[in-house]
Amino acid sequence: MLDYEKEADTYDASRGGEARAEAAAEAVLALIPDRTGRLLDLGCGTGTVTRRLAAARPDLRVTGLDRARAMTRRSAVLVPGAILRADCRQLPFPDTTFDAVTSIWLLHLLADPADRRAVLAEVARVLRPGGTYVTTVDKARSHDVGSDIDAVLAPRTRPPAADAPDIVTAHAAEAGLVPAGEGRFVGVGQGRSPRTTITDLGRGWFGTLPPGAPETTRFATLLSHLPDQERPRADPVFRLRAYRKRE
Repeated sequence: MLDYEKEADTYDASRGGEARAEAAAEAVLALIPDRTGRLLDLGCGTGTVTRRLAAARPDLRVTGLDRARAMTRRSAVLVPGAILRADCRQLPFPDTTFDAVTSIWLLHLLADPADRRAVLAEVARVLRPGGTYVTTVDKARSHDVGSDIDAVLAPRTRPPAADAPDIVTAHAAEAGLVPAGEGRFVGVGQGRSPRTTITDLGRGWFGTLPPGAPETTRFATLLSHLPDQERPRADPVFRLRAYRKRE
């Protein structure tokens, strides 16, 4: 897993920046009923999406939360007075505090089922009855766009996705959350080039391919032989699932 304390300064520049944040916020809000209330953005990172959620719905009081200190320092600048540092598995809020909860690019980081269940249980606890939870699912698969890069990397070992839709839906059901809709958005500016993919291999981006391992080196060599080394391939399309807390 990446070290998000170290990633904070370059996070947005390497992941589509404001354009991606705008696309994400628009798709998320399309799944949340348009009414006043409170929204909690879990794993808010640098706050680019959180800020847009707040700006798009002025009557919605938005709070962002992240565990990484470096991330909360950045997000606090974008959304002053609305950012907390805490663990998503143990939220510092009373029951039924929020009308909506969001988590964009969070659940894929939770390899341990106990951690995922803890987060979903906390989401359900802090949601009011009838409240909405919106999350990204199957993040890693979203990057498979049918490119020549994907063809090179296809033989690699891939563990089951922690945020696979059926897994998330099962954990949600255990917590009393029922399916309430789906959405998607383009990860603007996140199309991979062979060159950036080689760099990501060297950074440990692909969990089953440790930097310096023989297999990792072999994939990097194959990628280096692809044409148009600097040209980004198609942008990923991220998927969203919405859930409603039972009344």
